[in-house]
Amino acid sequence: MLLIASIHSSAQDKQQNICYVNDDVMYLQLDDRWSDTHKKEIEGLYHIDSSLMSQAFAGRILTADSLVWSVSRVDEHIVTLSKSLSCKPSACLNPTDVVLVDDKIIVPQPPSAPANGQWQPHALSLIFSILFDKQLPYGINEFKKQQTISTDGDTVTFFLPGYTDIKEVYLSGTFNNWSTLQQPMQKRPTGWQVKIRIPSGRYLYKFIVDGRWINDPYNKQKEHDGQGGFNSIFYNYNHVFRLDAYQNAHKVFLTGSFNNWKPDQLKMTKTNTGWELPIYLDEGTYAYKFVVDGQWITDPANRNYRADAGGNLNSFMGIGDSIIFRLSGFDSANQVILAGSFNRWSTDELVMNKVKDGWELPLVLGKGYYEYKFIVDGKWMPDPANPNTVGSGDYSNSYLINGANHTFKLSGFSEAGKVIVTGSFNGWQTENYRMNKAADGWEFSAYLKPGKYTYKFIVDGTWLLDPANDLWEPNVEGTGNSVLWVEP
Repeated sequence: MLLIASIHSSAQDKQQNICYVNDDVMYLQLDDRWSDTHKKEIEGLYHIDSSLMSQAFAGRILTADSLVWSVSRVDEHIVTLSKSLSCKPSACLNPTDVVLVDDKIIVPQPPSAPANGQWQPHALSLIFSILFDKQLPYGINEFKKQQTISTDGDTVTFFLPGYTDIKEVYLSGTFNNWSTLQQPMQKRPTGWQVKIRIPSGRYLYKFIVDGRWINDPYNKQKEHDGQGGFNSIFYNYNHVFRLDAYQNAHKVFLTGSFNNWKPDQLKMTKTNTGWELPIYLDEGTYAYKFVVDGQWITDPANRNYRADAGGNLNSFMGIGDSIIFRLSGFDSANQVILAGSFNRWSTDELVMNKVKDGWELPLVLGKGYYEYKFIVDGKWMPDPANPNTVGSGDYSNSYLINGANHTFKLSGFSEAGKVIVTGSFNGWQTENYRMNKAADGWEFSAYLKPGKYTYKFIVDGTWLLDPANDLWEPNVEGTGNSVLWVEP
């Protein structure tokens, strides 16, 4: 069986091209020139089954239960395995699939409850939070000898050196919906330049040089565009980590929950007063520390620090609006921990504070869908005050939608027992996004980023198009998917 690696490879990971996701397609890229030692290293790093490489180089189509992987040869040494994540539900993960994540084998539907009756989070939630979250929640720009992008607040200057004999160059990317004519660049003595205003965020872009699309040759950050080329990646920063003093230190690194606590990945730059690192962070709450010549320290300039379940102090910061999680009662409990998809179900990070009538914890969250549970003296439980749950029994999680901007509606079907809305926005999951009964049918409010989505309703197990939406497109089943466009 093919064991799938945790695919949240960082943009700074040296092995970033081995396992990555782009446009709802997961890729594994393998090279037969690797030494046996390096192959073992890759197998361990990405949890790749040892038989996978030999099968891939033989050009076979690989299957792992219901997962079907296509094999394409990049050149005489490199092959790429690809699998669409926006697949029909029967071709996605099913209860017999086994997924290896962070050295733990997770079976989506365990055959029976453990001896103590306490399963942790619903396993499918953890799997899909890994498979369908396409990148870690942070980013650092990395250019070659010449930096081609400069920023001044929301004003960003893109520069393409050379090409002085070219007639016209355009800038195209996710910031202008990949327009081919909206951003013409101005010719300069040494290249082409354009200034645009964009908020902080992660952006993909390319240059169009006399009608030919190219990625930025001076930008090391890139991802496959799904058409045999690359899109360049640019982060417009929204935060600067600073550590004053320690000027005699040789190396200082930033580490935290946003980069899975890797201690030697995010190197800080020395300044006149200490060290700093500008960074882009998604909205959310993050624990972090500095590593000064191997010594881990909290941020001396940040009084917001908390002890985790092991008693270790971490500094905390947040970007976005704060939500207060509350659990009433349980006065005799010794410890209550909040865990959810917002912190990859960490069991020791978010220790709740005891208050007069129970427990609470303020947490900054970005817009989106989140599942969570409370851990009361080691016992997992959904939020008794939240009627919105997914799963059932020991596999039940509470969920919340922060910043909902679209409501799915299905009229009629008043006699139905369960109605689900599912689509490319959640990896075609068949349990999450359970719709609520309304006066004239069913509805579900969700947060969706700008872009195109395909979706369907599942009414008591029967899949159907949205009868109120005339916009649809064909699918591999021949039944079609409804199409939704969310405008910026």
